[in-house]
Amino acid sequence: MKVSVWKMMGAVLALTGSATIANAQFGPPGGMDMGPLEVGVVELTLQDVPRVVTSPGRAVAFQEVAVRPRVGGVIEEVLYTPDQLLQVGDPLFRIDDSAYVAAEATARANVAMAEANLAVTQSAYDRAEQLAGRGYTEAEVEAARASLAEAKATLDAAQAALDYAQIELSWTTVKSPIAGRADVATVSVGDLVTAGQADALTTIVQADPIYVDTVEASARILSVRKGIAEGALKQNDALEATLMLENEEVFRGVGKLVTAGNTVSTTTGTVTIRFKFDNPDHVVIPGMFVRGEVVIGTMQAFLVPQRAATRGNSGKLTAYIVGEDGTAQQVTLEDDGSYENAWIVRSGLSEGDRLIVDGLSSLRPGQAVTPVAAIIDDNGIARNADTPAVED
Repeated sequence: MKVSVWKMMGAVLALTGSATIANAQFGPPGGMDMGPLEVGVVELTLQDVPRVVTSPGRAVAFQEVAVRPRVGGVIEEVLYTPDQLLQVGDPLFRIDDSAYVAAEATARANVAMAEANLAVTQSAYDRAEQLAGRGYTEAEVEAARASLAEAKATLDAAQAALDYAQIELSWTTVKSPIAGRADVATVSVGDLVTAGQADALTTIVQADPIYVDTVEASARILSVRKGIAEGALKQNDALEATLMLENEEVFRGVGKLVTAGNTVSTTTGTVTIRFKFDNPDHVVIPGMFVRGEVVIGTMQAFLVPQRAATRGNSGKLTAYIVGEDGTAQQVTLEDDGSYENAWIVRSGLSEGDRLIVDGLSSLRPGQAVTPVAAIIDDNGIARNADTPAVED
């Protein structure tokens, strides 16, 4: 009886082991192969892609002047209104001119005296020259000539002193040296100012046109130059910039390149590039932070939707394409910046490749896939090509 029981248990164990082996070899019904994975794909074609560079920048006044007095005295009147649009020569301040009026009168009197002395000296010289050898010796004629030259020099010096006295008198009215808008005055009536003082009376800023200084990494500049030299990038004849303001509003008009900068910052590794914009409404204020966008040129490249590629730790982009055998193949891409919602790719892909843009979450290299034509909308979202767009 005991032997038969052990035999029965052995038979059961043998059957159980066989079932376990069978299950390990073929897998349970729930783990059976479900077939190829359906994925959305877009067919890639080479196209002319704008090479757009976006850089941070800051607005800089076209001209900015700190106005200081050129003569000393007491401020008698402030002749402008803050934020008033000024033209060149418009009066700003009037300084007490009594001392300069007196100096100008003294200088004018000295000129009159020098003119009178010159007339007498000229007559003496003319008489000496006419009577040379007949009552006037050669030495006396030379002395008369020297006196005449001295009288002329005295008159010239007196005239120069008068001119400078008149200039100083004119400086008692402080005028705007540029066209622009004046800030609030730092002095008031009754304040004493001195010539060339350190503190400015006011500041005038010309903001139409206005400069925008953008900064660009030297490494990117080298990349652009290399692309142009190799013929991969066709440069535009003229570089123009569009401007994005701090409130994400696009500033109307385009900026003209002024200078591309000649030095690289030793601290940031960037180059300053300056553009000039017309700013008639003074929307852009000096000191404002902005973003400049420049279309450098066009290049032949593939546009890879950003949702379809992943950047690894090495900095390289990876994506999936459908191989000839119907499986997902992972490829490494070299990008050259971005355009709208896509990466600009010049190597790693071929004309006609089917790029997988949807169904990437569970995709693995070598996995069998069923490609379905898809499109990428303006928001960078993939959808079936046969599915109509949903309108807002």
